[in-house]
Amino acid sequence: MRMVTATAVALALAGQAVPAATAHQPDTDGIWRTDGYGTVLSIRNGTFQEYQTTAVSCLKGDSAQRTGPGTYTTPGGTVLTVRTRGSRDRGSLRVDGSVGDRDLRRIPELPDACTRPAPEDPLAAFDVFWQSFEENYPFFSAKGIDWHALRDQYRPRVHAKTTRDELHAVFSEMVKPLYDAHVAVEDGDRVFAQVRPGTVLPTQELDTKVKKFIVTHDLKGARNLQDFANGRITYADLPGGQGYLRISGFGGYAGDGAPYAAQLAELDRALDTVLDQERTQRLKGLVIDLRINGGGSDALGIHIAGHLTDTPYRAYSRRARNHPADPTRHTRPQPVYVTPAQGPRYTGPVAVLTGGSTVSAGETFTQALMDRPGRTVRIGQPTQGVFSDVMRRKLPNGMAAWLPNEEFLTRSGRTFDGTGIPPHLTEPVFTEDEFDKKRDSAFDRALNVLRDYGGTTS
Repeated sequence: MRMVTATAVALALAGQAVPAATAHQPDTDGIWRTDGYGTVLSIRNGTFQEYQTTAVSCLKGDSAQRTGPGTYTTPGGTVLTVRTRGSRDRGSLRVDGSVGDRDLRRIPELPDACTRPAPEDPLAAFDVFWQSFEENYPFFSAKGIDWHALRDQYRPRVHAKTTRDELHAVFSEMVKPLYDAHVAVEDGDRVFAQVRPGTVLPTQELDTKVKKFIVTHDLKGARNLQDFANGRITYADLPGGQGYLRISGFGGYAGDGAPYAAQLAELDRALDTVLDQERTQRLKGLVIDLRINGGGSDALGIHIAGHLTDTPYRAYSRRARNHPADPTRHTRPQPVYVTPAQGPRYTGPVAVLTGGSTVSAGETFTQALMDRPGRTVRIGQPTQGVFSDVMRRKLPNGMAAWLPNEEFLTRSGRTFDGTGIPPHLTEPVFTEDEFDKKRDSAFDRALNVLRDYGGTTS
């Protein structure tokens, strides 16, 4: 299940509950273990219950109620779909708005640890925190972090009288060297999280400042300037037959908490206007601005990509770490494809603007355009470098840890976690010098590149 992060919009999917009791027991009822994700699921009598497991713990996670055949909705509105696959002992779990499934394997009963109360003392919380990263985090080696040495360093500082403030500080110090925007330590309203050095979080304040700058300076001579999708999408026709499409996130299109279907419908309304028959035929180039993008639903990004191609192609593959002791072992990679949308599509040259505040689903969308047929050039700075869905793991004392466990792979098997996706052409992105001189070098470079392409698609 994709969880809320400081840099991504949560998938919130609403549904109306229906009576769960039926004369027929669904064939998905029972106990299931996910392939990867450290999760066991109990589905009985219309109730879906997640258990978050490690070698030292089992804690209840999300719960949901049956709202249709094979579908369950959490109190927060997230819709889950469970299906059997091939036999009654194999199945799949999908979160609406996600781009992939999680494989399920039926097991006879809950693990013993799930049937007894968990200790709630600070040392137990430390052990679950450390073990959750030990079994699921994929990037210790790539980041040069010795997680075992950190346990040896910090565990002696924790004891029965350790306060919550002290424990939050210990956890924060432990994960700080990761510089991973999908890692956080949560204690109520207090959250420790950070971005890659040299980058800034795509906050609402920054988005407002940048949008005002762009409208005032970059779009001064533009026509048909219009906002869509609750202000998350902006479009304008530029002089010279080019278009400008700004996307500040892949969610919130119908308001926070709206179901995925409503988000998708709002996106389609925007795309029907922006990429109508007349415009797709006359556009000579399209700038897609993702420089301030806080992420959201990967599926919405794939949907937009489908309006930019006439040819199906693979966007990327996704895999998760799935062995508690061996970080080199993963689930079977699931390919994710871009399918041409129904109706008008734009297939001409595209210039994608990115920067360090291009985060999460903003990055998976960038990756989905890398193998797009036709001319696609990236301009600006590397993206943030966080692609995975985020696991929110509860700790026995009521705190929580957020961490990634997935990799998004190119056709050649490369990932861009940590470093971000690099641009083809490097330009400064919203630096103080650029603001002071009222200059947008990446935007100007994109216009020049698109003019050089001359509207060809080869």
